Amino acid sequence: MLKIKSQDSNIEIGPLLSSSFSEVLTSYKNQNIIIIVDENTHDTCLEYLITSFPSLEKAEVILLPKGEENKVMEVCMQVWNAFTEYGFGRHDLVVNLGGGVVTDMGGFIASIYKRGMDFIHVPTSLLAMVDAAIGGKNGIDLGPFKNQLGTIIKARNVYVDTAFLESLPEQEFYNGYAEMLKYGLIRDAELYTDLKTYQSEKDFNQSKNIEKCIQIKVALADNDLRDKGERMLLNFGHTFGHAIEGYFLQSKPISHGHAVGIGMCAESYISMRRGLLSKDAFEDIQALLVRTYPFLEFNEKAVTGIIALMYNDKKNENGKILSVLINSIGSASFRNELNEVEIQETLRYLSMLSASSN
Repeated sequence: MLKIKSQDSNIEIGPLLSSSFSEVLTSYKNQNIIIIVDENTHDTCLEYLITSFPSLEKAEVILLPKGEENKVMEVCMQVWNAFTEYGFGRHDLVVNLGGGVVTDMGGFIASIYKRGMDFIHVPTSLLAMVDAAIGGKNGIDLGPFKNQLGTIIKARNVYVDTAFLESLPEQEFYNGYAEMLKYGLIRDAELYTDLKTYQSEKDFNQSKNIEKCIQIKVALADNDLRDKGERMLLNFGHTFGHAIEGYFLQSKPISHGHAVGIGMCAESYISMRRGLLSKDAFEDIQALLVRTYPFLEFNEKAVTGIIALMYNDKKNENGKILSVLINSIGSASFRNELNEVEIQETLRYLSMLSASSN
């Protein structure tokens, strides 16, 4: 069992049955415990959790609809109304059992209700384990704008048990894989080199690389909790990625990892065009991402729409579109201003990659 102290949060990586989870639940024996799940984890993970931990036998279960399109205020309002009807208080405990949508929403719901309840994350997807459940960011979407409403409050505890990955569909591994590649590209060239060899679900279950990713995020988040400086490096691939994901949300939704994979190629391309990243390094990154994620074609309407979304990105300052660019594999910089001409050129380049790879 690897234990990582992250300021006000405790992260444990290893079997849930060997962790402090049972002990923490016992400390709430005189309080209500609420388990938040979505339709996926309700069917695949909830029974195991309740039968394994007697303290959860009387827990109330809140079921969220699955999918990013349901990560909205309307669903949160329904949950808060249910909390009120059940008589839950600020000293009760929320356990978020699920992937990134559940940990994002569940953390937001708990951190807002009655000015804040304690909450625990039990991430069940690779994306949630290496990214969404770590670092204290909780949030929901506002229309096509990703995570526009949120809080920065850490889960009391995060329990990362890779056994939950056994229930994960294959495509969901690639959702988390993009975030893992991001860590390698901004901070750890050796990690990136290792991740390039992944070919099967067994590879994704390697605890050592999951641990490396978590440690990178903890280090960056703890040193800059409010996202004013170095933590912004974690946005690599997300300036383009969030806009692409938001643009297609109401028509042909794509996963967060898929969008970030395309976004990392876009931001690597700009890095190369600006002379920051070598052509060889860029071609290495591009080859891996094109091989891993289906690239998309963007018509002029899409280009215009994506740029409009980028102007509303929460990372922007003074009306400027800001992005993370990489100098080499394992090294990056933040607060790089992008202009519309290079964004348009980049989206057209991505379209060309899509046409040539399909």
